[in-house]
Amino acid sequence: MTGIPGVQASSSPSGITSGILQRYLPFTDWLLHYQRENLPGDVIAGVIVAIMLVPQSMAYALLAGLPPQVGLYASILPLVVYALLGSSRVLAVGPVAMVSLLVAAGLEPLAEPGSPEYGQLALGVALGVGVIQAGMGILRVGFLVNFLSHAVISAFTSAAALIIAFSQVKHLLGVRIPNTESFLVLLRELWQNLADLNGITLGLGLLAIGLLLYASHRLPAQLRRWGIPNSWVLPLSKSAPLGVVLLTTLLVWGLGLSQRAGVAVVGAIPAGLPPLTLPGLSLGQWGSLLPTALAISLVGFTESYAVGQSLASKRRQKVDPNQDLIGLGAANLAAAFTGGYPVTGGISRSVVNFQAGANTGLASLITAGILALTVVLLMPLFFFLPQATLAAIIVVAVLGLVDFRPLLHSWHYDRGDAGVWMVTFVSVLGIGIEAGIGIGVLVSILLFLWRSSRPHIAIVGQIPGTEHYRNVLRHEVITDPQILAVRVDESLFFANAAYLEEYLLQQVAERPEVKHLLLICSAVNFIDGSALESLLRLMEKLQQAGVQFHLAEVKGPVMDRLKAIHFVEKIGPEHIFLSTHQAMQAMKLQEWEAPANFMSNFTGHE
Repeated sequence: MTGIPGVQASSSPSGITSGILQRYLPFTDWLLHYQRENLPGDVIAGVIVAIMLVPQSMAYALLAGLPPQVGLYASILPLVVYALLGSSRVLAVGPVAMVSLLVAAGLEPLAEPGSPEYGQLALGVALGVGVIQAGMGILRVGFLVNFLSHAVISAFTSAAALIIAFSQVKHLLGVRIPNTESFLVLLRELWQNLADLNGITLGLGLLAIGLLLYASHRLPAQLRRWGIPNSWVLPLSKSAPLGVVLLTTLLVWGLGLSQRAGVAVVGAIPAGLPPLTLPGLSLGQWGSLLPTALAISLVGFTESYAVGQSLASKRRQKVDPNQDLIGLGAANLAAAFTGGYPVTGGISRSVVNFQAGANTGLASLITAGILALTVVLLMPLFFFLPQATLAAIIVVAVLGLVDFRPLLHSWHYDRGDAGVWMVTFVSVLGIGIEAGIGIGVLVSILLFLWRSSRPHIAIVGQIPGTEHYRNVLRHEVITDPQILAVRVDESLFFANAAYLEEYLLQQVAERPEVKHLLLICSAVNFIDGSALESLLRLMEKLQQAGVQFHLAEVKGPVMDRLKAIHFVEKIGPEHIFLSTHQAMQAMKLQEWEAPANFMSNFTGHE
């Protein structure tokens, strides 16, 4: 990531080489020129994010149907790789709830969660995501994520957050129900097994939720009232998940709740750094993983890029979407080769990383180092960690993602976007995660095509005393009955070409006195082949009706294409005008001169 340039970069060979290195190897910008004043912020941020990431990564791994250590493995080398290759200096990469849910939704139909085959499939998904994202970055096609509209992302996030939260209720209640991504099936299973709840487990879960909510909403203000320096408020409040983990683990161990009350615990976690891995899958299994890998690639990058861009703008820095795709792709490849599963930039961790003072990727390197030490030295301490605590961490983390305000805003502003939101939300809850996203994207594209097929078209007239032309329905304007001036506010392509042709012919038919049709192209950025054919047909039909066809305000790139296809020759250069006012003056002059020429010819003949 680089700041907004204030001066021009050197054009010397060394300057060009340095620019190329900084573009494709972003760490060369901050690591080779590291400034000492950035060190305190990087160290503090690295430690705080590590404290958050230890319990979160284990919790998210369980959400994905994987052993807790897999989440820790996915939080070591991927962080290092992204810090070196990613364009954001503060993005905290690792396991996140949304990606974990997508992993579970995609893999549970293929293998039993927790089985060796399931673990291999998770590695395969990480490898697939890495290849897709890195390939998109190399090919510079990051714009494809724009097909995920804000309405689709917002609805998907809220629906998925509900599914995630309710999927953890079984751990809070201490009941066993089958895994499912259907919200309705999940509610039914919870209701049918409600009688089997474990009261002690529920108590631990509610205690954890209460403490986490207090730490998130009340503790910072309380610490300030106690006179705690602001520099300590963030570390203390954000350390709450680890504190809750330690407290509930001590309670279960000290009171023997796992044996005496049947409280489910994490159990033995292998210590040591992750081994090098390579997914051994058949060709058929790779094919079955492709939809999941594609969904995670797009959703994960969209979430990551949004938070990275938002935080970068606060420091007048920028994030390169294509380089970020390469960084995230490389991070997922690292996860695949070190026993992890797909990762992306986490919203809450990145915000904390930013607020704690992270200045460069060194903060992520420090976080990864602390995670590595935790995996090597501290794994036995988590044996009695209750699964209800990890479920509580997930629930508190995702409930903030449920947000119906975008729906209400869209409902008042654009009912079409509100419809896309509701369709996506209901589809994700009722049908499933991947299918819900697909339906949302399809509906949003269909809505775009429908809107584009009915572009806004305005008949315009001259505002008195000016050279401006505006909609006759909105302004008091001057019009000429022999001239029909029409502005189309959309690029012309196959979806709207026939509609525009029909509209113009209809307007001409309703005005027998019209002798000139002027199409104002100030909002037309592109004309495709279908629209070009439609314009040629329109011109021929107008000529047969005795109406001349003119264009005005054609943009340079559009004019270049019209010249290349010889359309300008067919319509005649004299019928294309630089401005609407120029066109109107020329057409009025032509109509004024026509009667005089007629009388002159008649007199001469006589």
